[in-house]
Amino acid sequence: MDNTIPKFDLPENWLAGTDISKELLGLYKNYPVRLKCEIMALCMDGEIEASVNLNHITVNKNDIITLMPGSIFQINDLNGDLKIYFVGFSSKYVEHNDKAKIMLDAIYSTLGKPKISLSDKGAMMTEKYFKLLIDIYEMSDEKLKLEIADNIFADTHKGISLIYKKKTDNENVTSSKSEQLCKAFTQLVMQHYNDNRNVAWYAEKLGITHAHLCSIVKQSTGKTCADIISSMVIMDAKSQLKSTHQSIQVISDSLNFANMSFFGKYFKRHVGMSPLEYRNKG
Repeated sequence: MDNTIPKFDLPENWLAGTDISKELLGLYKNYPVRLKCEIMALCMDGEIEASVNLNHITVNKNDIITLMPGSIFQINDLNGDLKIYFVGFSSKYVEHNDKAKIMLDAIYSTLGKPKISLSDKGAMMTEKYFKLLIDIYEMSDEKLKLEIADNIFADTHKGISLIYKKKTDNENVTSSKSEQLCKAFTQLVMQHYNDNRNVAWYAEKLGITHAHLCSIVKQSTGKTCADIISSMVIMDAKSQLKSTHQSIQVISDSLNFANMSFFGKYFKRHVGMSPLEYRNKG
């Protein structure tokens, strides 16, 4: 039942190309889409104004953007002649092959900061890498694409992590293992809040105890695990209420609430008004 925010995924394990046009991105203008896949893109010309998880970003020349699975993405405006390279990995590939550990550094680096600006030299080097990936993709048959997918995935994530690390090192930004685990928890929530809001489940996925996860998240963010889970649920609910014409019942069902009454109470507890009041608010 496709009653939630429209979802976008890739039809193959991985794809690389340059065919992201104004016309294609225009399909996602002014309404949100949830990414089931993971996409990394390099902008070498043009300008994209977008929202990622309701946070506004502007992507220009020499900017690289990393969108993790579960991200809510919306195009607000497009300017100039776009020149964008991309590589993406489908949800089926990422989930089936349990790539969480490989993604951990990239998750930590990019979550909350999906865009990073490169120097002219850095952008040119990254462009060469994307061109290489495109050549590999276009020259490989289906069997070879499958055989090399793990290598492409690992190399790409290592590259993204190094780019972010160099940038943050230059900005004297330090990180800790606790912060990294906190970011990983947040990423898992982005992917699974719709079907699992049990903190113990997330702790198990991360290989730590429930108490340790709660302590790490509280120390790193000042918020509880439940706060972060509920913030994602509410963000989704708000987005559907403002950006779609789905009924309150359909939105409640899409978020897996037991009934509309429970959804209404949950929403009001976190937002201070009912879903209908929020929808009608100017």
